[in-house]
Amino acid sequence: MKKAKLTGVVEAYIRAVNASDINALAGTFAEDAFVNDSRREIVGIASIRRWLEKEIIGDNIRIEVREVLEHQGTTIVRGAYDGTYDKTNLPPELILTSYFDVVNDKIVRLIIIFNRTSPY
Repeated sequence: MKKAKLTGVVEAYIRAVNASDINALAGTFAEDAFVNDSRREIVGIASIRRWLEKEIIGDNIRIEVREVLEHQGTTIVRGAYDGTYDKTNLPPELILTSYFDVVNDKIVRLIIIFNRTSPY
């Protein structure tokens, strides 16, 4: 993995999340995109838009980017998440890792994971 800069559609996604701009946010995804968020699979732009409206825009999510990496075509973004979601049993600072795969300047796959530190 190598350090990278936030650019292109991934940068547009983060900017749209932080601006609560549903149209710009939905526009970053391909029609047949796939999202896995908290071990839930969301497939296709119609379902992804409903998820974005309820859980990203609806929960007033904000992402403070902490690290951007590239690995074999996947952009990995680690960020501190905040918003009005239920924070029960979550750490005071929630760091999530997002794995973006992009084709033709559209997100085709987004996987969001609450990782734990590895002993390796």
